[in-house]
Amino acid sequence: MADQLTIRAYAKGVDQAPRKVALVASLVRRRTVADALVILAHTPKRSALPVIKAIESAKANAVNTHGLDGKTLVISTLSVTAGARLKRFKPASRGRALPFQKKSANILVEVTGDVKPKKKPVVAKAEVAEKKETK
Repeated sequence: MADQLTIRAYAKGVDQAPRKVALVASLVRRRTVADALVILAHTPKRSALPVIKAIESAKANAVNTHGLDGKTLVISTLSVTAGARLKRFKPASRGRALPFQKKSANILVEVTGDVKPKKKPVVAKAEVAEKKETK
């Protein structure tokens, strides 16, 4: 069996409540990346888009930077935590101001997969013939 690596990707400051994002994230925990992307593409929630972007980012990190096989990728960790809160006020009657908070979320995706086997360099026939002639 090939070596296993775990690759991370973060999506910080998503402008949605962490509770709503966690609802969507729970749909795809412990699934393959391909299955998760199909499920989220057909999920009618606004928070599905940031989760898709985070998973695609982790997939791109794994395939392009670390040389993992894209077909073997599995979501090992998908956690949603509370991000920064912006304190705001809403005007109310009689000159009052009612406070509220704009919540944000942080999404952490860890993907695990097998490392692609290294290909041996292909030697051209002309180079083989030159090597034989020099010997």
